[in-house]
Amino acid sequence: MKYLHTMVRVTDLDASLRFYRDALGLQLIRQTEHAQGRFTLVYLAAPGDDDAQIELTYNWDPEVYTGGRNFGHVAYAVDDIYATCARLQQHGVQILRPPRDGRMAFVRSPDQISVELLQRGAALPPAAPWSEMPNVGSW
Repeated sequence: MKYLHTMVRVTDLDASLRFYRDALGLQLIRQTEHAQGRFTLVYLAAPGDDDAQIELTYNWDPEVYTGGRNFGHVAYAVDDIYATCARLQQHGVQILRPPRDGRMAFVRSPDQISVELLQRGAALPPAAPWSEMPNVGSW
């Protein structure tokens, strides 16, 4: 058995690509259009880790999705959690659970999918402004 991907339905493919690709830093693996089924599939992965992919499914006909919180979350290890959170903020992403401990942070995609960021290896020493930031909303 081999892990292939996690599928997340998205309502705005452009906004989702700005989040997952541009802000989070995932790389586009492939994108396919399925005219008969009226949907687009986009596969992304962390740089150098094509084995763990996320599949964004965009249905061309508008739908309302509920229960993004029921999904749980996707998680990524990052080399520098502070730099990653700073890059996300520069892209307009709100840090819901700041990395006060130098170890863990949470953000949400445009479709409210919770994304956990974990510092690879040992936690970084607590540092401002992260160590002083409160939690916002839910993650």
